[in-house]
This record gives sequence, structure tokens and C-alpha cells, in this order.
Amino acid sequence: MTQRMFICRCEDVTVAEVDHAIGIGLESVEEIKRYTGLGTGPCQGKECTVALVHLLLDRGRITASAVQPFTARPPAEPVTLAELASLAELTGPAELAAPAELASPAGEAPPSGATP
Repeated sequence: MTQRMFICRCEDVTVAEVDHAIGIGLESVEEIKRYTGLGTGPCQGKECTVALVHLLLDRGRITASAVQPFTARPPAEPVTLAELASLAELTGPAELAAPAELASPAGEAPPSGATP
């Protein structure tokens, strides 16, 4: 394997990064996931967990009987983009815009105490 080989394509985690994690004493799938972000992308580890386990087995860091899956943490409740967009309707667009005292016409200094 080359050092630029990606073990987790969703989060761009390389074999070198996993080897570094192993080198500092992390050896479980859960520890390596938390340190590198492996398995936290759109596939939620479906593409990379097996590769990580094979790497740990090849390096002699775990035994097949000691393999534990990492803790999955799906969103509490899915939210659609339409629901997020409707927040502007509930709060009103003025509340989402910059406060009026921070806005200034072109060429004028902002009001005293305001940051540009």
C-alpha cells in the first residue's frame, strides 16, 4: 500500500493518517474513527470500516475476535432543505439580515462602535 492511499474516501483519510493514529497508541476502530474522522462521511463507514479492520489485522493490532464496530450516531431527526428555508418565513427576513446599525451606505463610515 502507498502512503497516499485513501482508506476513507468520504473524509479523505489516508493509510498514513491511520498509521499515525496507531503510532500514538490508538488501536480500536472507535478510537481511530474519533481521531481521524474515518467513517463519519456520507457512507457512515459502509465503505471504509472493513478496510480499517483489515489494516489493523495486518498490522497485528487487533484480533478478529476483538473487532468491535464503531458507534453510529445518525442525526436525531432528518431535516430537509425546505424546512431550513422555511425558517426565514417564521422569523422574518429582517431578523436574518445584518442589523441596520451595521449597514452603511457606500462611502460612509459605519456608525460609532460598529465593526465593518
